[in-house]
Amino acid sequence: MSTWIAIGLTFVGCYLVKLAGLLVPAGALERPLVRRLAALLPVALLAALTAQQAFADGRELVLDAKAAGLAAAAVALLLRAPFLVVIAAAVAVTAGVRALTG
Repeated sequence: MSTWIAIGLTFVGCYLVKLAGLLVPAGALERPLVRRLAALLPVALLAALTAQQAFADGRELVLDAKAAGLAAAAVALLLRAPFLVVIAAAVAVTAGVRALTG
């Protein structure tokens, strides 16, 4: 029964967040600070999620094949490679490191 309580609370929470967003006055959303934060917040969240996925394993930090693949993608981006080449480099390096380390 506790699963249904969690689902119900999540539903109510999502509805309240949506309602709060609709109740915010339009003038508050057009302030320069709010616009700047709205532009930068998704980038910061994506960077945090990427770092967590690449360097965390449960409750400890690790440097493994995922970190090597991320480094390869960063190098490809610095060399201004096309997006598919960046992805291919990350996949190839990650697979190579996993094959070498077992």
